[in-house]
Amino acid sequence: MGFEDRKEMIKSFFESAEYVPMKFKELAGILQVPKAERDELLTIVNALVEEGVVKADSAGRYVRDGANIKQGTFQGTLKGFGFVLIPGEDDVFIPGDYVCGARDKDTVEVEITGDPTPKPGKRREGRIRKIIERGADTLVGVFIAKGDGSGYIEPDNRKFGSRVLISRTRTKGAVTGHKVVVKITDYGDGVDNAKGIVTEILGHVDDPGVDIMSVIRGNGIPVEFPPAVKQLVEKISGEVTPEDLTGRDDYRNLLTVTIDGEDAKDLDDAVTIERLENGFRLGVHIADVSNYVREGSVLDEEAKARGTSVYLIDRVIPMLPHELSNGICSLNAGSDRLTLSCVMDIDGSGVITAHKISESVINVDRRMSYTKVFEILDNVEKGVENTEEIAEYGEKYIEMFKDMLELSDIIRERRKRRGSLDFDFPESYIKLDEYGNPTEIGPFERNRAHMIIEDFMLAANETVAEEYYWLEAPFVYRSHEEPDNDKIRKLVTFLKNYGYNIHISGDEIHPKEIQMLLAKIEGSEEETLISRLTLRSMKQANYTTECKGHFGLAAKYYCHFTSPIRRYPDLQIHRIIKENLRAGLTPKRIEHYNAILPDIAMRSSKLERRADEAEREAEKMKKARYMFGFIGETFEGIISGVTNFGIYVELPNTIEGMIRLMDLNDDFYEYDEENFRVVGEHTHKEFKLGRKIKVLVSSVDEIVHTIDFLPA
Repeated sequence: MGFEDRKEMIKSFFESAEYVPMKFKELAGILQVPKAERDELLTIVNALVEEGVVKADSAGRYVRDGANIKQGTFQGTLKGFGFVLIPGEDDVFIPGDYVCGARDKDTVEVEITGDPTPKPGKRREGRIRKIIERGADTLVGVFIAKGDGSGYIEPDNRKFGSRVLISRTRTKGAVTGHKVVVKITDYGDGVDNAKGIVTEILGHVDDPGVDIMSVIRGNGIPVEFPPAVKQLVEKISGEVTPEDLTGRDDYRNLLTVTIDGEDAKDLDDAVTIERLENGFRLGVHIADVSNYVREGSVLDEEAKARGTSVYLIDRVIPMLPHELSNGICSLNAGSDRLTLSCVMDIDGSGVITAHKISESVINVDRRMSYTKVFEILDNVEKGVENTEEIAEYGEKYIEMFKDMLELSDIIRERRKRRGSLDFDFPESYIKLDEYGNPTEIGPFERNRAHMIIEDFMLAANETVAEEYYWLEAPFVYRSHEEPDNDKIRKLVTFLKNYGYNIHISGDEIHPKEIQMLLAKIEGSEEETLISRLTLRSMKQANYTTECKGHFGLAAKYYCHFTSPIRRYPDLQIHRIIKENLRAGLTPKRIEHYNAILPDIAMRSSKLERRADEAEREAEKMKKARYMFGFIGETFEGIISGVTNFGIYVELPNTIEGMIRLMDLNDDFYEYDEENFRVVGEHTHKEFKLGRKIKVLVSSVDEIVHTIDFLPA
């Protein structure tokens, strides 16, 4: 192939829909250009730059000429317009006339049609040029029958923007009111409705459990394990054999406990603690799942496809079959279990002075719950000598928990000194009756026992990540990058209005600055407002093959090592650790891991977001149903969000609803984005983020899971 042919091929690659901005080294890697030929590649790229095919941006990435062409994910709305979400950039607003047949969650190419750098408070606008990949090929919805035997579904995801028509031969016998799964055969053009085939009937919309199953199917989460996986699991021994112990450190003589929730069945971490002359020796022992889930097996491929376990209020969709996650891989009390251990010597100031990572075997002495450990520690701190507890557990356990508390405080204090952040927004707990109806909803309170385990797991995750960073081994890190400069600058400007200041060095901010800010606002009227805005300025954590640090933890090195039963990245790095411990990583294996880990990191991040979305959707569904019983009642809440169409209000029980601006009939209200408020044009009445407000529950839509409030 001659120079011009190669140039034309590379030009075609730059112009293809699949191309995303990348640096020269990435380009050479994607095109598989040998090092000896990279000078010629650079010559070709420079020629294409001169011709205007591409240009280099400020980060050194080659972007198609005209930075007005972007790629992102389309997010539909109930009103027909939408937004394109572009990683690392502000969203692009798409008017209804320019959606051009795109559906919610589609990957699209968008052209910026307005000002590429609009004034503060204004969004960029664009139009969809091309649909690169459809975001969903199945939908869940309620079937509505027509008189001629055909029908249609109203999708649960109303952002999809269309009904789905079903011909009479494709209904699978569904009747009006059935929740069904539909495979889309024609997406329509944005004017015509989509078309599809009913593939599964989940049950009537009011049947118990159908709501949660709709969330599962609607998010494409697999439930049943394939027959080949089940067959493989049946062959795995349920007991540890003497052969399994070869070459392992034996920690069975140490007092060992697991501390988990009362209902937990997949116990993947256990701890030991010994008091030293100057500190403690902490052992974090993690189930050796990789001993049973071998790379490349059908079991491994299924775990990779799931990425994570999904927790949906009253059920868990596990990453691994229960026979493993609740059986041989679970650190059940009284049973020998294979583990990977990270044993750390920690001095009185929280410094890890020595550590050892090894394959090991343990035998848990006692399975404890967070609630029980908290009760014991609470009595200890109050000076109450609970003879019943001593009789049940013995002095050695009481001393063990006291040592854990002391070490946890030391670790947490050291993390705090370096600038670790703790946004204390409570999660929800939801209690259901036997029919799946919510009976109680409120904030989930973390107690000191939760914090002890959290501190110990964080210490192990950091220690493992640091060791493998310096080994320069292929690895999967948990990264939380620094906030975007623009968002931080906006935050700084806003904070000055309240008399607060945070220091920025160049374009960078240290987490210590944000930690000091959170300490200053604690207990103030504006605490909720500023905490929420600060949290929203943070980036989302994800999995990467490059060690980028964890901003929120103020940690240079961080990974997920401690939950291989429920997270695929943990399982993957266990394999790397074991291979390195046994024979070292050969150049061939390093090449292998370098080839597969980028896809694993990207896929795991994507599947984690899918699980998060499903969990949020299930919560919203149950919360809407719960509030249906409180229509007409009044509550006090806090304004948790302000938009150009409504005011979000969060109640003390963690339930959030909206006051729609169109329902405020005492004035015409305008949205002031820069100051996070809406203001009445004539009365100057103000609704501002973080303010307390009394609201009346006016209506609930159980289909789209929304709750409407009115000011009380």
